[in-house]
Amino acid sequence: MNRIVGIILVVASAAGFGTLAIFGRYAYADGMDALTILCLRFALAAIPALALLAVRREQFPRGSVLHRLVGMGVLSYVGAAFAYLAALKYASAGLVALLAVLLLHEPLTGAKGLALGLALTGTALAVGPMRGQALGILLAVGSALLYAIYIIVGTDVMRCVSPVQSSAVIFATAGIGNGVLMMVTGPHLPATGRGWAAIAAMVVVTTLLPGVAFLSGLKRIGPTNAAMLSTLEPVVTALLASWWLQETLTPVTVLGGGLILTAVLLVTHAEVRRSPLSVTADAAVRSSQIGATHTTAATRQTSSAGESSGN
Repeated sequence: MNRIVGIILVVASAAGFGTLAIFGRYAYADGMDALTILCLRFALAAIPALALLAVRREQFPRGSVLHRLVGMGVLSYVGAAFAYLAALKYASAGLVALLAVLLLHEPLTGAKGLALGLALTGTALAVGPMRGQALGILLAVGSALLYAIYIIVGTDVMRCVSPVQSSAVIFATAGIGNGVLMMVTGPHLPATGRGWAAIAAMVVVTTLLPGVAFLSGLKRIGPTNAAMLSTLEPVVTALLASWWLQETLTPVTVLGGGLILTAVLLVTHAEVRRSPLSVTADAAVRSSQIGATHTTAATRQTSSAGESSGN
């Protein structure tokens, strides 16, 4: 059941992140630039995250855990997020799978490999072929690599902290980092209430809720599954753009979305089949522990009886 909850959380996070391009369109139309959007998005998201951390009386991360969380904020929400504005980040699922196999020794099963192939093909079709000059290609590869490292580091660090602790540090780091860059180039704040509404939607819908959901799901299902399920993001974006902005869905985009959905179903099916086995295994372990406890108690009782009769 824990892994099913993880799947739901990551899928929900992909849906939330998929709205970024929609709200970003309104923010750009209100005169904002990329760095101002990123600064406001993460700085404002850090405030409720830090407040929730205080209400829950959770400790602020320290030491090496804090350093890794700061690195995650810099990698993904400063570096990769900025590169995302000029390139694609959706191909990161392949990099995540490769790094997970090499660094975390995560097994790449046949079903997972098939789902990965479908997800990569689907995202390539849904987002469209990569166009542009060499700089754009480098940005795309760099963004994907940074996002992959973010997931790998997050898999390890989430064993030590809660999603609220990690989100608070990551959002604050991203807000400060993007804020420094924004002050260098000059801020372009929202000009109207519509622009501030777009920022508010970004804070809640595309940052706070999906950020916490993704880290919670990552903790439950691991990096490769989380990366593949995250490929739903461009599908959500395309559907919202068609419904909300009246953009046309091409047959290629529909085909890509279908492949991604197939990949998601494969991953979900594999996890659903795995969950009962995990529960059974856990029950067996608990039974053996209970049995061992009973055996130890019986041995102690026998030993005590023997000592009493000897006396």
